[in-house]
Amino acid sequence: MAVTLVALAYPSMLGLTTVTTAQDRVIANTQWGPLTEQDRDFVVKVRAAGLWEYPVGQMGLQKGTTPTVITASKHLVDGHAALDTSCRKIAPMLNITLPNLPSPQQQGFVSQLKADTGKKFDSDFANILRMTHGAIFNTISKIRSTTKNSLVRALADQANNTVLDHMTVMEKTGLVDFDQTLFQQTTPPKLPASDLTPPPPAAGQPEVVLTPPPNPTSTPVDLSGLTGGGASPAPSPSAG
Repeated sequence: MAVTLVALAYPSMLGLTTVTTAQDRVIANTQWGPLTEQDRDFVVKVRAAGLWEYPVGQMGLQKGTTPTVITASKHLVDGHAALDTSCRKIAPMLNITLPNLPSPQQQGFVSQLKADTGKKFDSDFANILRMTHGAIFNTISKIRSTTKNSLVRALADQANNTVLDHMTVMEKTGLVDFDQTLFQQTTPPKLPASDLTPPPPAAGQPEVVLTPPPNPTSTPVDLSGLTGGGASPAPSPSAG
């Protein structure tokens, strides 16, 4: 494998906002195509999303009070387990360091939902997750249309299908307040970078693995046959 710049710095700004400094700067030339800062940050964002949405999905299976919230929870667990497997495949190939914890902001979402019960949980669950998926959906589109790296493009294909599925199941709960959710999605709070950045893993810390459910319907991306940046795999199936 031809990674010419092996010391890839941990991303300086992640979360729901966009990094504004030299995101198209190439930080490594690999056999799968050049890797830019925004490519690297995207892989980390997908991993960080799963680190909080997967446990929230597990929480929803226990605390959700309606069939549609339970269904949405199953989709979260299923889809993010498959995305996490893809991230953990791709990251070492591109020498990208993955976090083991979500960002402080994302941890705050988990804490809020842990404190909720009953209908309040259902409502916050649907609205928070519709907002966060809507925010990353726009990022996926940008990455998919601009990246020259075939591994990142394959992950973007899978993420696009999964996130669209998750947005849809949140909407099917009938609990999404679109005025409020879209305002929050397009006008995120002005938080410091430290709140939006997943902490790097401690040295020697085992990698966190998001275990697929017993009967998964989502599959990790197939990386076989990918070579240079010109290769484009078939889209992965959406979460069922």
